Amino acid sequence: MTGLSENEIKSMITHALRSCERAYAPYSHYRVGACLAAASGELYHGANMENSSYGACICAERTAMAAALYAGERSFRALCVAAKDENICVPCGICRQFYSEFCDSDMPVICANEKGEYHVYAFSELMPEPFTIK
Repeated sequence: MTGLSENEIKSMITHALRSCERAYAPYSHYRVGACLAAASGELYHGANMENSSYGACICAERTAMAAALYAGERSFRALCVAAKDENICVPCGICRQFYSEFCDSDMPVICANEKGEYHVYAFSELMPEPFTIK
């Protein structure tokens, strides 16, 4: 279903968990990391960045996507999001909407916890009816 091997999934989880170390989370202390695989083969990383004006915060997934877009990427293969927490982390609604502009409905989204436990969703399972002008 995912088009990813078990080794690729584990590698993306490792990258996402390492990205948690770069999170700036002085308010929630909830450190999230992301690893975005572009169709080019490049991996882009992100971590959540909090701000005292909570609406100005940016999630790990959007940080990774912004880095990829800045680098010129426009086609993506998979996303992994993980948190330094025992619960499996899933993208928030804003991130799901943001990703809907750039991802195919069947793109795998790997959601993981700090133990490396995970669940893989097709993007359309997380965002069945995105707002779009397409």
